[in-house]
Amino acid sequence: MFVVDTNVLFTFFWNASVSRELFVSQDLDLYSPEYAIEELKRYRDEIMKKAGLSESEFDSIVKELKMLVKFVSLETYVPCFRSAVKITPDKDDVDFVALALKLRCSIWSNDNLLNEQKNIKVWSTKEVIELFD
Repeated sequence: MFVVDTNVLFTFFWNASVSRELFVSQDLDLYSPEYAIEELKRYRDEIMKKAGLSESEFDSIVKELKMLVKFVSLETYVPCFRSAVKITPDKDDVDFVALALKLRCSIWSNDNLLNEQKNIKVWSTKEVIELFD
């Protein structure tokens, strides 16, 4: 079980993405804050440009992502927010850390700052790949 950071979710939009292959081919329990969907939508134009996607393709991939990842409301993990703030080096990662604390699981992220905290195991995409090889 992993909480998936937005930087990993971004890679899902690329056709040859290893992350996307893992999402689809492995039977993983993946979670992410609902906030992550809003972040993807906020960067919609940039994602579409970099991945060479049309609006309908982007929307289709978001739907697919929602079937593979359970997006969790803030109310679910807000009790862990105060603890997450104390241990998270980057305020942008607090939601992910709080959700991981709530679910008592690891985080899948390529954000090196997250590794500065030692309360939650953070797996890079490379490490996740090695886990399933």
